[in-house]
Amino acid sequence: MDVRPLGIDGSWLFTPRQFADDRGVFLEWFQAARLAAAVGHPLALAQANHSISRRGTVRGIHFSDVPPGQAKYLYCSRGAVQDVVVDIRTGSPTYGRWEAVRLDDSDRCGLYLAEGLGHGFRALTDDASVTYLCSTPYDPAREHTVDPMDPAIGIRWDGDDEPLLSPRDAAAPSLASAAAAGLLPAYDACRRHYDALRSGGQ
Repeated sequence: MDVRPLGIDGSWLFTPRQFADDRGVFLEWFQAARLAAAVGHPLALAQANHSISRRGTVRGIHFSDVPPGQAKYLYCSRGAVQDVVVDIRTGSPTYGRWEAVRLDDSDRCGLYLAEGLGHGFRALTDDASVTYLCSTPYDPAREHTVDPMDPAIGIRWDGDDEPLLSPRDAAAPSLASAAAAGLLPAYDACRRHYDALRSGGQ
């Protein structure tokens, strides 16, 4: 498995080896040891989610309070999505930046996002299926969203379809409004949390 850090601290792309023969294809889409070696600590698995999205659907930009936050490892088992990492950690040297990767059923890459990063994706095909491994359970009191169409972030979403958003995401605040309301995680708090995880703390 090839491991590549992205340009935003706390995010990595994992490209598995695939073994094809006349029966089909076999691959290991998640390797706990490779992830722990890259990130510096294991992924504590508390919940596994699965979404199926029609073409043009945009989910996000989602994030949760840190601590405890919610780290994610994502994999697209069917179709294709444009997956986007947004650095929403106030005080981060890359605050407000975003990076996109394609997750699909061809390369079958996995994407890891550390706690405190914003996450979203756009379905590029019908029935785009994404599985999420999550470090903490869903807690609606700690979950937040930022407008995925915020021009200040400036995400260049792929595809010509009219974006399809949930009512919650469509009404999400801009990054600046979320910051002014004190909703965004602080980079220093995230770094302390990462250090605690690496030292075996919670």
